[in-house]
Amino acid sequence: MAELPSEEELERLLADPAHRHNPLLPLVAALAERNREQRIRLERLLRISDSSYCVAISRNQDLLQQYDRQLKRLDKITRISDRYQRSLLELNDQLRQAALRDPLTGLANRRQLMERLHDEQARCRRGQPAFALAMLDVDHFKRINDTYGHDTGDRVLCRLAETLAGQLRTQDLCARWGGEEFVLLLPHTALEPAGALLRRIMTAVRELVVDEVPALRLTVSAGLTTHQPHETLDDTLRRADQLLIGAKNAGRDRLHLAGA
Repeated sequence: MAELPSEEELERLLADPAHRHNPLLPLVAALAERNREQRIRLERLLRISDSSYCVAISRNQDLLQQYDRQLKRLDKITRISDRYQRSLLELNDQLRQAALRDPLTGLANRRQLMERLHDEQARCRRGQPAFALAMLDVDHFKRINDTYGHDTGDRVLCRLAETLAGQLRTQDLCARWGGEEFVLLLPHTALEPAGALLRRIMTAVRELVVDEVPALRLTVSAGLTTHQPHETLDDTLRRADQLLIGAKNAGRDRLHLAGA
């Protein structure tokens, strides 16, 4: 197939005087004109296409940059949110600990003690060994406050709390019941070994030296009992309290105990 003449070649042929009277000249001229018009249209379309492509590329780049900026903002917000969430969790844990601790001594408070007592009671009802419960009261504590002041009395309670907690096993719990009164929860412990533990605690209290008042000698009275599966926690607490009162009335610095 013969190669078609270029636009320049057609222009030369049309301008050649030798073809002036050729009957095909008008037709060739019309075809050449149409070819020029098509070329112009094609070039215009190409320019428009190139321009649209550049605009599309620019828009895509802008969108990608916006997307990257949004991702960075989202990542920053996520990190901030994670920090706040961790802070809230830590604060919640601190608040829970504060709600379960005595602010003066750092021991468990009544709320934490009762939670543990309910747990131990549920274990007993499932056939687990009974727990022992002891109530302790500092002897003549009012005299300490009156003689040395309440600040010294508070320091005495803190030192006593350290001594009590230091004598206990990991599974035991020492709670401040109120004022100068403390409760010991001894899980899975029968009366006899619980009594031996209480006697060691009372000996440690007698040997306790309070730096602010070196001449002061502390003693505690205690009532000790074991929980029975058929009774309520109030029954067990009441019995321990009655035993404590009995120890006080018998002369203080004593341990009274009863299984039921």
